[in-house]
Amino acid sequence: MDDRATRAALQHHWDASDANDFEAEHAIYRDDAVLDYPQSGERIHGRRNIQKSRFVQPNHKRFSVRRILGSGDLWVTELVLTYDGAPSYVVSIMEFRDGGVAHETQYFSDPFDAAPLARASGRARRRISVTVHFLPARRVAPAAHPRLPPRSRRRHTISG
Repeated sequence: MDDRATRAALQHHWDASDANDFEAEHAIYRDDAVLDYPQSGERIHGRRNIQKSRFVQPNHKRFSVRRILGSGDLWVTELVLTYDGAPSYVVSIMEFRDGGVAHETQYFSDPFDAAPLARASGRARRRISVTVHFLPARRVAPAAHPRLPPRSRRRHTISG
């Protein structure tokens, strides 16, 4: 899949997510995809299990994509996910293999107020521009990564 097709597939995925179209939303994943939520320690194995985990969530969700960046096999989406009217800021990192998502990691953050000193100095209102350059992927075994806990310490693994 070329970059234009991947970007279109990602946009379709997020549009389907916003429309609560569970079949179209999960078509982007490979059957053996893995989804990680580092903040809760969850790791979900398999497209159908990913779909089931999202289907049972009781909240009304809205997805608003801010931007999609990437090329080749690595793509990042920044979005606002609104659960029952409360926004959460999300970064989704998707790794593609053979035209489908093989691995996704999602990070969530709630909104917060700027520090009082930043508000008083006006720094809270400034926009900061950051340029992200993607380097060729270097594969690191998860257990060998210095910031990841050993697999035995990860929690909430769901597999079929």
